[in-house]
Amino acid sequence: MIDEEITLKKLEIFLAFMRLSSLARVSEEVGQSIVSVHRALHSLEQGLRCQLFQREGRKLTALPAAFAFASHAQRAVAETEEGIRKVRELAGFNSNRLRIGSLYSLTLRCIPHLLMGLKLRRPDLHIDLTLGSNKDLLQGLVDGRLDAVVIGLQAPSDNAALVAVPLFEDEVRLAAPLQSPYAGMAQVDLKALRSEQFITLGDGFVTSDSFNHAFRQAGFVPETAMRVGDIFSLINLVGSGMGYSLLPARVAEYSGRIELIPLAEPYASHQVITLLLSKSRERDPNLLALAAESRMFGKGGSARA
Repeated sequence: MIDEEITLKKLEIFLAFMRLSSLARVSEEVGQSIVSVHRALHSLEQGLRCQLFQREGRKLTALPAAFAFASHAQRAVAETEEGIRKVRELAGFNSNRLRIGSLYSLTLRCIPHLLMGLKLRRPDLHIDLTLGSNKDLLQGLVDGRLDAVVIGLQAPSDNAALVAVPLFEDEVRLAAPLQSPYAGMAQVDLKALRSEQFITLGDGFVTSDSFNHAFRQAGFVPETAMRVGDIFSLINLVGSGMGYSLLPARVAEYSGRIELIPLAEPYASHQVITLLLSKSRERDPNLLALAAESRMFGKGGSARA
């Protein structure tokens, strides 16, 4: 059994001394006092139950036993460092690849801006981008298939297992085809659309949650003519006059065939676009860089969204 006095840190100090032959230089390299370095070497001898050094005043001279032990200590430290590197890489920590999940509707401005900034911070980083619904992306984060996700939330995250970095808040509006009866209105009362047909995203999308929330506030369930699986199809269907929908303001530039009209205050609904990552990995250098870039984006406000 290995004595508890024998630790990897002490082995590193021992190897540094064997290389530098000076307590002062070892102290400077490891960032500890000379007394602490001397104490570590002495306690290592105690743990080995074997003298490693000859003491001549304040000077230490390595004995043959120290040279014999050094090669074994070097292998132990090197194997441990390699094991740590491989485990971190397997877990995605400090890897040169980052797996990010995002909503489709963030790919016009937000995600390109984040990824360009991230590449400037980490030039050697390879990025895998996965697009999907809130539900699928969150599950990917929980399962470890994704390292971070940028999604929309109805309210700020209170999940203690996740680190949340808000980027911007987006307003949900009525999506109508051009020249609709509601065109040009400063705001629209959802109750006035009780007889209209709507198109919405399937369950699992934050925009679907926003849709349901707004109509709960309006006090009725709208007639849903169709459910689709992506926001681009929804925008095209609305633009073709197939029905109305509720969409976040950030999609305005995706199509010149729809108009986004603000909702009256009682039905207002917002999405908080947020970076989420596991708290257990918040010190990962790649994720630190992504979080820093997200905070910088957040300071710029929704004008860049």
